[in-house]
Parts: sequence; C-alpha cells; structure tokens
Amino acid sequence: MINIRKLESELWESADLLRSGSKLTSNQYCMPVLGLIFLRYAYSRYKMVEAEILKGRPSRGGRVMPVEASDFAAKSALYLPKEAQYDYLLKLPEDISSASLVNKDGHSMNSLGEVVNNAMQLIEDQSEQLIGVLPKSYTDFSDEILSALLRIFNNSALDEIDGDIIGRIYEYFLNKFAKNIASDDGVFFTPKSLVKMIVNIIEPKSGVLLDPACGSGGMFIQSGDFVNAAGMNANRTMTFYGQEKVEYNAQLCLMNMAVHGLTGVIKSGDEANSFYHDAHNLDGCCDYVMANPPFNVDKVKAEACESAKRLPFGMPGINKNKEVGNANYLWISYFYSYLNKKGRAGFVMASSATDSQGKDKLIREKLVKTGHVDVMINISNKFFYAKPLPCSLWFFDKRKAEPIKDKVLFIDARNYYTVVDRALNEWTDWQLKNMNAIVWLYRGEVDKYSNLLNEYRSTLGSDKSFAEQVQELSGKVKALRSEKDKVVDSDKKHKDKKIEETYDTKIAELTEILTIAKEANWLYEKFGEGVYTDVPGLCKIASLSEIEEKGWSLTPGAYVGVAPVKDDGVDFEERMAEIHRELLSLQAESNDLMDTISQNMKEMGL
Repeated sequence: MINIRKLESELWESADLLRSGSKLTSNQYCMPVLGLIFLRYAYSRYKMVEAEILKGRPSRGGRVMPVEASDFAAKSALYLPKEAQYDYLLKLPEDISSASLVNKDGHSMNSLGEVVNNAMQLIEDQSEQLIGVLPKSYTDFSDEILSALLRIFNNSALDEIDGDIIGRIYEYFLNKFAKNIASDDGVFFTPKSLVKMIVNIIEPKSGVLLDPACGSGGMFIQSGDFVNAAGMNANRTMTFYGQEKVEYNAQLCLMNMAVHGLTGVIKSGDEANSFYHDAHNLDGCCDYVMANPPFNVDKVKAEACESAKRLPFGMPGINKNKEVGNANYLWISYFYSYLNKKGRAGFVMASSATDSQGKDKLIREKLVKTGHVDVMINISNKFFYAKPLPCSLWFFDKRKAEPIKDKVLFIDARNYYTVVDRALNEWTDWQLKNMNAIVWLYRGEVDKYSNLLNEYRSTLGSDKSFAEQVQELSGKVKALRSEKDKVVDSDKKHKDKKIEETYDTKIAELTEILTIAKEANWLYEKFGEGVYTDVPGLCKIASLSEIEEKGWSLTPGAYVGVAPVKDDGVDFEERMAEIHRELLSLQAESNDLMDTISQNMKEMGL
C-alpha cells in the first residue's frame, strides 16, 4: 500500500531542493517540472496499454509484431515514439554530445535540455489537443539538474495508473507551485476541497460542462473523477469546454486534463476573454457550468459586454467612462445564461456579491424570482493561497423539485473547516460529505444521507452511538499519550527514537479515527437518522417571501442566525476572581525577576 502523502511530500522536497540550488524562479520552474510529471505519466500509461495490445498480438516467424501508433489510437491512448519515452531519456549518457543525437528536424542535439524539448515536440505530433501546449524550455536547465529531476520522478510507485497516482502528484505539485507564483500570476488554482464541494452538489453525470474561467482545469478533473467513480466513462458521457484568457494557465489546464486522461476543448487568449466572447457559442446550451472567476474586476467595457449578450437580467452599474466598475454580476449573469432548461451551475464568488446594492440588487432580485437559486454557502477567509478575503459558493438549479421550487438553502460554513496551517483552511473529505448531506436532506434525498451514516459506521467498525465512540476514543488517545510520556521519560538515557516514533504512529492512527467519529457525531447530533431541520448558526431553508423581507440578500448569515453558546458550567464571577489572582501572582513574579536582573547588572558594573 502506497503512502501517497509521504510520496507527494518526498518528491516535492527533492524537486524544490534542486530549484533552490539553481537560478530559476518559481515561474520558470513550474511548467517544465509539471511537464516532466506529464511525461512520466504518459510513459506509464504507454507501457500499460502496450501490454494490453501485446496480449493478443499475432506473431510471424516466432516474433510478435511491433506495436504501432494506430494500435494506441484504437484504445484512445497516446502513442510515444522511442525518443519520447521516459526510459529512453533515463538511459542517455552524461555527455549528450557524444551520442550523436538528432532531433525530429534533423538538427544535432548537444544537451539533455534539447533532447527533452524534442521529446515534448514528438508527443505534440501525436495529439492535436496538445499542439503548442507542452513546455519546451528545458535548455534553461543545466544537464545536471534536469537529469536529477528525471531520476526523482523515476519512482516505481508512479506506475500505479489505476490509482491515478501521477494525477495526484501533478495536483500536489500544482498546489505547491500555486503558493509560490499566485502573487505573480493571480490565483489560477482553485483549492481542491472547494472544487469538490461544487462538483458534489452539482452532481455531473452526462452532457456539456463549461468553465468560462477554467484556470488549471480543476473543475474538469474533479467532474471526471465524480463521473468515473459512478461507473461511467467521463470522456464518453461528458463534453468539457473551457475559456481561459491567460494562455499560460490554459496550458496547465490541457496538461492537467491529459495527465488525468480527459479530453476537452479549451480556448485561450483574447478570444477567450469571457467578458466579451462566448468562445464556444454555448449560451443556453450547457448542462453544467462551474467556475472560480476573478473577483471584483473593474474597467470592463460596457458596450462590448452588451454586444456579447448573455445578460438575461440586464447590465450591472456603468460609470461615466462607460465601464462596469465591478464585474461580479456580469459573471453571475453569464453563468445563469449558459444553462439549458435543466442546467445546474456552481461557482465561487466574493462574499460581498451576496448583498451588494444598486444595479446588482436589481439583478439579484430578478435572479431569485426565477426560483433557480438553489444553495448558498458562506466559507471562511483562508481557503485560497493568495486571496484572504471571504467568499461564497453559489448554486443554480433549473430542475429543482417542486417542494423546493421557491426555496433556497443557506449554509454558513465559516466556522466549519480544518486548519492546514496558519494561512490555510480546507474541508476534509468527511466534512465535504457532511456538507453534502445537508443538501441531500434539503432535496429530500434521505437514502443518500442514510448511506453516509452506514459508511461512517462501517469505517468506525462499531454499532455504538457516535457520541459514545467519541468519548471512548478520546479516552484512548489521552491514555496513549500519557503512556508515551512515561515510557519516553524512563528511556531518556538510551534515547531510542523508534519507541517514540511507534507511539506517534499509534496516536496519529487513533486520532484519525477519533476525527472521523467526531464528524459523524457532528452530523448525527443535528439531523439524526435523516430529518432535515434548520440549525441556528449553520443552515436554514428560506422561502422567496423571507428573502424579499431581507431586501433580496443572499448572505447566509442573515438567515441562519447565530449558534447558541453552550453553557460550560463555569461560574463566571468565581473564574474571574481566579484569573485576577493568577494575574497578581504573575505580576509579583515579574517584579521579582526585574529586581534580580537589575541587581545582576549593578554587580556587573552596568
């Protein structure tokens, strides 16, 4: 069993150490390294498909006939010429010039960078989707660094294609690079947990999916995973379309899709500026729209927007320069307009858009009156690497069931998350499932909720109540930590690190189970066996009349209210007296220390 997190971390540390020893910036390093991961993936998939082809291969004179490009095309797989295969690159001599190599155009190659550039060009020749996409700047790398990178990704664990290990590694690296270069290029990477939430609520199955601000393609990847996990083939049941103004990001998207075995039509550059162009002519044609557009964009040309249409509720406010001062409601209008009669949309938006005034409010009123606003979720302000501002997730559904046709589910998740580090929060998979469960109950899909409870019980391996399990597991973790402290203290002379590591592993495993039990209990305390109820501070189903009373606000906090504060059983006056005594004691200690320091300085003649 591969420890994928450990593998991700080790590969990143190795690759980043090489970058720190070079003169390359994160921007210069990002695309070529992701290109090598792609190359490694392409080779692993090539070998897997080649083995399948050779199984039933006819032979002549005792020799099996060699595979050809057409054999791979028949299996929707990428054919790799010998010079583009990862194994070939690894076996090259240190002195490339001594190997008398020539590229596809017949020119001599004297460095490893030239050889890798040639490999990328050969791969592009095999795939129309990849033409002009793969990086070819490997001559910026010294042969030593490039050779070391090739060896780093020559890990046998990466051959487990079925588990999409390389797809995970690619996403991990993309995530890491996003932290380093987001401030230079803007945020092109939507955190995975946000994308998963959107996909889980939209539930794509088949049809046309558009992301008009597709960045690195996270919406496509997670949608593909969702469809494939349901037992379907994403490339057969879904058609992916993307627009991305920044060509660099569009390249990342196409590579990302290729790494995950997906195909799609991605347009980039000026023609893909979604404010002014419906590049794929999909207005009113989409089954699904998902996006994380840039927030609060200004100076958008109003006349060009009106010419591009897709504004079913009219234009947002226009200033004296004939510009849209804040484009949030342009995006919101576009997402709605792209949907067909049964379409669903999910997107990230600045929290300020839920309650903005002026023309925005008029558009929001018309939007709410359609009955197609489905779910609104507020999230905390640390989900993005370079965007500390809080944001919301919006969901539209033109095929809402009759009982909820004129209702909206509001969820305030600002206090529900897992801390990754000081600057970043996320939702774990269990937290994503819990949030999804609230939506299921709102939609009347109790069977899905019941299946989740059964999944919790199966994972925890106990029929006891979730509350009992939390109590028992908490006690076990506490006892194990106490036992560790005693054993480590008694072993100070020998300092056997293995003992401490063994305990740390056991504690981590038990803590992980405890965390799952806590999430199960969090859900069960609120909704039991599957009965939706408004939970103060968390969720509320509001009618259109209630939304009208709130001035057409779509801010979840305005509806869910504040969670009641639990009485901790502590006497306030008594506790304040204790704190006061502790403070006086600390002040006395501080004064004594100052006197001692002052006396010592006098004795030193200072």
